[in-house]
Amino acid sequence: MRGCRGFGENRGVERVPRDRDGEGRARNARPRDGLGRPLPYGRAGVERQPEGVVRGPEETLVEAQRLLDAGKPFHAHEVFEDAWKSRPEPERDLWQGLAQLAVGLTHAARGNTAGGARLLERGARRIAGYGDPYDVDVQGLGAWARDLAERLAAGAGPVDPRTEAPRLTLR
Repeated sequence: MRGCRGFGENRGVERVPRDRDGEGRARNARPRDGLGRPLPYGRAGVERQPEGVVRGPEETLVEAQRLLDAGKPFHAHEVFEDAWKSRPEPERDLWQGLAQLAVGLTHAARGNTAGGARLLERGARRIAGYGDPYDVDVQGLGAWARDLAERLAAGAGPVDPRTEAPRLTLR
């Protein structure tokens, strides 16, 4: 079979075991930079966010804002991902939309302007149906995302994630 791994072309190549967590699930243990890009094993990276942390809405917003302000939108996306997986069903689109905004900024900072613009627009649409739950500045975030997406589409980028970091709440 052409192009299929394990059918001839990799004979004699030593297979590297996959990284696994304590429960045996596949987890990439490679160090990552501040924008979440994998680095070679053995290099110093940025500490990763723990997965599966259940936080309340306010704690989620405070932690995500801290990470955004530090220029770590990829890490903020992981905090929002935990919220979207743990919050009640009616709120999940809000948290998923916030995660999309953070990862859109991540892509814009990495230089993937087309992907960043798409994610920013998608995230803005996803949160638009909410009022301002937990004082999330839904209208302001939508305007921020649309503005940055337009600038990316016009050729801006890569952007500085610290200077482009949005304010998440009305407070």
